[in-house]
Amino acid sequence: MAELNDDFQKRFRTALEENDETEIKSMLLSLHYADLADLLERQSPDKRVELIEIIRGELNPGMLAELDDTILEQLAAQVTTDEMASALALLDTDDAVDVVEELPEAEQKVVLEKLPRDNRLLIEESLSFPADSAGRLMQPRVVSMPLRTSVGEAIDNLRNRHDLPSDFFDIFLVDLENMPVGSVPLGRVMSSQRHIKLENIMLKDMKLVPVTMDQEDVAFIFRQRDLTSAPVVNSHGQLIGVITIDDIVDVIHEEHEEDIMRLAGVGEEDDLYDAVVKTTMSRFSWLLLHLICAMTAAYVISLFQVQIEQLVVLAVLMPVVATMGGAASVQALTVSVRGIAMKEVNPSNTIRTIGKEAMVGLLNGLIFALMISIISWFWFGSVALGIVIAMAIMINLFVAGLSGSALPILLQKMGYDPAVASSAFLTSITDIVGFYVFLGLGAIVLL
Repeated sequence: MAELNDDFQKRFRTALEENDETEIKSMLLSLHYADLADLLERQSPDKRVELIEIIRGELNPGMLAELDDTILEQLAAQVTTDEMASALALLDTDDAVDVVEELPEAEQKVVLEKLPRDNRLLIEESLSFPADSAGRLMQPRVVSMPLRTSVGEAIDNLRNRHDLPSDFFDIFLVDLENMPVGSVPLGRVMSSQRHIKLENIMLKDMKLVPVTMDQEDVAFIFRQRDLTSAPVVNSHGQLIGVITIDDIVDVIHEEHEEDIMRLAGVGEEDDLYDAVVKTTMSRFSWLLLHLICAMTAAYVISLFQVQIEQLVVLAVLMPVVATMGGAASVQALTVSVRGIAMKEVNPSNTIRTIGKEAMVGLLNGLIFALMISIISWFWFGSVALGIVIAMAIMINLFVAGLSGSALPILLQKMGYDPAVASSAFLTSITDIVGFYVFLGLGAIVLL
């Protein structure tokens, strides 16, 4: 299998320049499906259309699950529903669900109708569960056996079955009501004598995942317990599927990407491959919110126009106050959002977490207040000015630590994503407090 390295890309560019379709097709089909997806994503839209046309009759099923959502939509619009259905039929159910849920609703229905009945029913069942839930992640084809099964019987059973998932790590043991009571890693099966009963080598301490559990909570369980797979159960406690570590790696990546995008005010719908107009519209509302916050800070400054006109040095030092407050608030915000995401912030330590960040802000405020006051004194020759900016820096960094840690926690308690609006509101808070304190003290002390 070829690798997407520099040599491959050089040869591929040569084949493209020579328009050698036979060589292009051979090179594309020689790649691992993940590398093939990467290669398609690197092309211009027009060139991507040409490449898809070349391989459309031999679509690599694994590639579909690796493609960026926008590119997948473009591919789905280009190939026929028969071609899409043929590729989906070769995927494990969990991967097929990932692909189908990104297709337009009308196309979903057509593609599903063309799938083999068993595949269609499993995919439709998974799609019936809430988005971002364990039900969407799970593989419905789960390997389970009765408690009294022996190692030899288990091995013979596995060899004779034709409905096994392509990859699995555990055999789940169930009672007469199909409720999981333990699991046996494949390593234990292969290293045990044939006559040994599976119940004698099973792991009893097994974490059951409710089918409606949020995928972020599922990822936390896998990280906390170092799992490679976990059984999914319905509301009656019956085994209906399994989630494996490869799905969780994707979840961790998605959640990490989502938090970064939201902290920057960029929504999930904002994609690198989207058209300019669509990207512009997706970012407009966030920029509008920032404009409102900026205008609020500007209004605070306007309250001190006379003082600024009389003492221009206030305008010179205003950016220092705003920048220091903004930087400190982002530090506290990042720590707080991370703590929430990692389940480290909980009701028992919320006050302590906020208090710690407020104290860190205050201590840093004292240190930088001393530094900036000395610099201002020597720069402008005014001890009073040094005292004013020192007080402003100290208060603003304290408020930055307090609000930066408390705001995401408050948003979460109100039912909002803590990463969504925190940064915009936080910038507004530190700017308003910083400007008001600095200019207000300047008006009192210096004029």
